[in-house]
Amino acid sequence: MFQREIREKLIEYNRNFPIVSVTGPRQSGKTTLCKMVFPGYEYMNLEDEESRDIVKQDIKGFLRKYGKGLVIDEVHRLPEIFSALQIVADEDDSRRYVISGSSNWLMMENISQSLAGRVAFLRLLPLSLKEIGVNHGTNELLHKGFYPAIWGKNRPVSAVYDSYFSTYIQRDVRQIINIKDMDLFRKFVRLCATRVGSEFIASSLASEVGVSVKTIQGWLSVLETSYIVYLLPPFYRNIGKRLVKSPKLYFCDVGLACYLLGLKSENDVSNSPLRGALFENLVIMEFVKNFYNKGLEPPAYFYRDKSQHEIDLLLDEGGLSAYEIKSATAFNSDFVKNLNYLDKVIEGGLKSRQVIYDGEKGWDKPDNGFMNFRDLKFFSF
Repeated sequence: MFQREIREKLIEYNRNFPIVSVTGPRQSGKTTLCKMVFPGYEYMNLEDEESRDIVKQDIKGFLRKYGKGLVIDEVHRLPEIFSALQIVADEDDSRRYVISGSSNWLMMENISQSLAGRVAFLRLLPLSLKEIGVNHGTNELLHKGFYPAIWGKNRPVSAVYDSYFSTYIQRDVRQIINIKDMDLFRKFVRLCATRVGSEFIASSLASEVGVSVKTIQGWLSVLETSYIVYLLPPFYRNIGKRLVKSPKLYFCDVGLACYLLGLKSENDVSNSPLRGALFENLVIMEFVKNFYNKGLEPPAYFYRDKSQHEIDLLLDEGGLSAYEIKSATAFNSDFVKNLNYLDKVIEGGLKSRQVIYDGEKGWDKPDNGFMNFRDLKFFSF
């Protein structure tokens, strides 16, 4: 059983709000988390048709009966429950409900209509480095990814991702959008994996897949709202340079990206020309998980101008902290060139500069230094 970092925030929100929404990718541990944190709460999974039929008979009566504590899984499978939740929550502010689902779009569509002001939001991604708790080889982390089923139940990596991707295509996607040609959609998802760590250019993918740019943009939205990909926006502040406008694409779990790329072993990962981009993916998502576990939206961006100066990650928190991410095991002075450049051109300079890499040596202090990526689990940002 993994101790999830989001646990304390979930308890806090449950204490202060009648409804807490926990979304995240399929199999990220949402159900396990809710059952572990609230062992005395009644549990209902609306993915199950029989359970949905039971609740449908008297939705408000069901919610009132278990108002002292109820976890409702895959709540978007019964859209009419959202208006009922509004009514019963307003009747008695001591009632407590935790709702979860793997489709952020379907959840948010219903919540915005019925539960505004009554619900707190949390997002649970797969495990973090800290939650795994034991050091592992870099290629092992990249190949396996961070899903609990792989680390906690020791299941074969290929079997986990075969099942995951099949279920996602056959069930989750069909609930969100009507796609006429699922083979083209599968091709699109696999091509996205080849773009990991790169700017997302819809027109390029449209040409390769053989569909319109509008279709590609719609499909990308599906991947984002179902927690398959994460889009890192470009830095937007005017500093006298022409900045790029397209987001960079990462996968919410790097292991899924490796699976889609056909990397079947740690050796395949080690020899892949995309290993550096996959390493960058791992680190970026570690930052994202840190903010999500605190109930926060990541103030995260990347920087790239038309002169090809690039910074992998900027955090805007009362000043800009800049991070360069390198998969190398030896430090190179070239790693800091773009950090130093941005420090000169950005108004007020950078609050801190940091190189995150796969080497063992690093400064003791995180400002203006370098660190091994595994130390992110001890890093406060």
